[in-house]
Amino acid sequence: MGAVMNVAPVVPAPEPWRRVFAHASGVPVGGLVGIGFATHPGSGHDLVLAVSHSGHGLFDAVTGERIARDEDPDPEDAYPDEVSGLSCPGLGPVAGLRVRIAGLFGGGLHATAEDGWALRVTGPARPHEHVLLSREGGSSHSGPQGERSWHIYHADFSELRTAGFSPSGQTLAVATSSDLALWTRRPAIGPGVRRP
Repeated sequence: MGAVMNVAPVVPAPEPWRRVFAHASGVPVGGLVGIGFATHPGSGHDLVLAVSHSGHGLFDAVTGERIARDEDPDPEDAYPDEVSGLSCPGLGPVAGLRVRIAGLFGGGLHATAEDGWALRVTGPARPHEHVLLSREGGSSHSGPQGERSWHIYHADFSELRTAGFSPSGQTLAVATSSDLALWTRRPAIGPGVRRP
C-alpha cells in the first residue's frame, strides 16, 4: 500500500487576492499547452493568452472575460517551440505582438512579485502538485497555514503546466492540461462600475 500524504486543505488566497473565475479549478481549457501574459493597451489589465490543442484564447485577468479566440491558428505558429522563441502571436487588442508562453514546451512565469508575494509548487509526482502562495518571506514550512502561507491549488486530476505571477505582480495564474485558474489583486468590475 502506498503512503498517505498529510496535505493541508486548499484554502482561499488571502486579501487582497480574489479568484477571477467562480469554479475552484478555474475555467476549462481542454488540451492546454501553456499560457503567457500581455497587457491590455487600453485598460492596463493583465491579459492571459491560453494556448491549447483546440486553438488560442485571450482572457482579461480582471474580469475573466474571454476577449479573443483563434480556433485555427497558423500551424507554423500554433505552438511555442524553440523556433518561435517560446512565443505565440497575440490576439485581439495585442494582435501584432508576440506573447512569451510558459508550459509544456518550457519557459516559466515569475515565482515572486516585487512586494514580497511568492509562489511555490510542491508535490510528490504528477498529477499531485500543490501550489502554495506565501508573503513576506513566508514559506510552506513557516507556521500554520493562513498566517504567511496558503495552499491555494491542488492539481490532482490534470498535469500542471505552469504557475506564477504576471510581470506586473497583479495576477497569479495556475495552468493545468485542462484548466486555467486566475487570481487578481485588482478590484472586481461589476455593473455600473467604470473600468480603470
